[in-house]
Amino acid sequence: MTTSYETIKTRLDGTVLSATFSAPPMNLIGAEVVRDLVAMLEEVSHPAAPKVVIFDSADPDFFLPHVDMTKVPEYTAEAAKAGGPGDASLGMLFRKLSRLPAVTIAKLRGRARGAGSEFLLACDMRFASRENAVLGQPEVGIGAPPGAGAIQHLTRLMGRGRALEVVLTSSDFDADLAERYGWVNRAVPDAELDAFVAGVAARISGFPRDALIAAKAAINAVSLPSPAEVRADAALFQQLVRGEKVRQRTAELFAQGFQTRGATELDLGEALGRLKAAD
Repeated sequence: MTTSYETIKTRLDGTVLSATFSAPPMNLIGAEVVRDLVAMLEEVSHPAAPKVVIFDSADPDFFLPHVDMTKVPEYTAEAAKAGGPGDASLGMLFRKLSRLPAVTIAKLRGRARGAGSEFLLACDMRFASRENAVLGQPEVGIGAPPGAGAIQHLTRLMGRGRALEVVLTSSDFDADLAERYGWVNRAVPDAELDAFVAGVAARISGFPRDALIAAKAAINAVSLPSPAEVRADAALFQQLVRGEKVRQRTAELFAQGFQTRGATELDLGEALGRLKAAD
């Protein structure tokens, strides 16, 4: 596999594929990113696909900051192409990522919030730069619950109390705290991150493919949410994200520079805390 897409640049090294998000100005999850993910996941699903896929970002400040709030219908329509109109959600697209017959590793530098965090959670492993990684689930602060897997994955990984803390506070979390809570596998010093992830990928890629696929499938059977659970979360998000409270709160954020490379996006957790109190 050597295909590169409009927003994902790929490089194959033996049986390890590197896939780098590059969607200027800040890697928002919009129709183009989702379209490319749908195509890439289809290609990686084939029997001759790489054993390991490493996802990272060309932008040191933003991995996948969140969805483009101005393009919800557009990216949802693209997500539907992965599973049909009945599965028109990022949650079901990300579930397909979790079930790939390849090992997926996220190498996190920059901000991964909302659906960006949910993309990471759908990967098999997550390794984060200790100095330069930020995670968050800002949806409740905006006016809707997470809808693409965070509720299911975080509760399984962290337990009820910590998952509620992450989701209900809509705060930003640094890599050390994310590691302690189980959001990422490890926080690694930034200077060591590339070599560390490359070493993990090389080790795994040297093992028999059948054993990797069988072990992953068995763990998925224990840990992945069911399609019904993913669809229920997606339906609730899609219902509330179109509501008046979300419109008002995102309008306030846009007035402060939301979805641009400025202080609001760099410190979105703090910005959410300054919004007008809601009922």
